[in-house]
Amino acid sequence: MSAEQKKLESSYKEIAVSFLQLVAAGKVRTAYEQYISANFTHHNPYFCGDAPSLMHSMEETSASAPNKKFEIKRVIAEGEIVAVHSHVQQDSEDIGGAVVHIFCFDGEQIVELWDIGQAIPKDSPNEYGMF
Repeated sequence: MSAEQKKLESSYKEIAVSFLQLVAAGKVRTAYEQYISANFTHHNPYFCGDAPSLMHSMEETSASAPNKKFEIKRVIAEGEIVAVHSHVQQDSEDIGGAVVHIFCFDGEQIVELWDIGQAIPKDSPNEYGMF
């Protein structure tokens, strides 16, 4: 891999992380203004696939869970695709869930987003946990 490609992937990783941290902190509109492309689409099956629909949902979630905890566990990049694996809790009492956000970039802008979540079971037989 060339030095230029490594630099580009590093930049994409930083943007993906910054976007998620802003959203988790309740700064949803700032995140969208800075990082979301005018051609943005997403694949969350519960909302229309456009940017305003998802942004509105993220704002509602932020308002209903102002003490949300968001911890990034790993970030992986390959070309214009970045995957962020995180532990998300609605508050300190919530065991939370594992979430993977997959971003597709065009230049410095996010053009596509997928998100996959899995609740953390209270009594898992797996001694290694989800993270």
